[in-house]
Amino acid sequence: MAKATGRGTTYFFEHQSKQFVLRHYLRGGLIGKVLDQQYVYTGLQRTRAWQEFTLLKHMTSLGLPCPTPIAAHIKKIGIYYRADIILSKIPQANDLYNLLQSTHIDSEIWRHIGQTIAKFHRQQVYHHDLNIHNIMLDASNQAWLIDFDKCSIKHGNKWKKANLARLHRSFEKEKANKGIEWSNSDWQHLLAGYHLT
Repeated sequence: MAKATGRGTTYFFEHQSKQFVLRHYLRGGLIGKVLDQQYVYTGLQRTRAWQEFTLLKHMTSLGLPCPTPIAAHIKKIGIYYRADIILSKIPQANDLYNLLQSTHIDSEIWRHIGQTIAKFHRQQVYHHDLNIHNIMLDASNQAWLIDFDKCSIKHGNKWKKANLARLHRSFEKEKANKGIEWSNSDWQHLLAGYHLT
């Protein structure tokens, strides 16, 4: 079993020749220093795992490029709960952050990424943390969005511009910190693809 570490640990495993991802829900911020794995239980349908699993099922039924949900686990402990989720692993995929460390992405792929984001927005899918780490490209340069914890269906359109602005800040931040292969012209190609659909 392989693993990747960030704020929490994500495990990658294989079962019956299929690859999966296991992610344990962890809190961030100040409260995470006290209750890093525990959330107040206010009903099954309000748990983070249930909400992400249900949203992923909805998105896969629409044919959106996101991980397929396999299972969710919620363990109630007194007034708190802990949770995990298992997803299908996107084969031969890497996130934009890692790709842009050493690779230049051409304009056609940037437009495709913009079109992909627009597909989610057309279905009113609000990605709470749309950033450079949560967009992946597979071996055929198909774009995928991942990590739908705290995401939701959101009505109206005003939030969409702010969602794109969040992504733009993510690119600028990583370029300043790590010197990724990214420029404003790449962003314009992404926007062109977004508005094309």
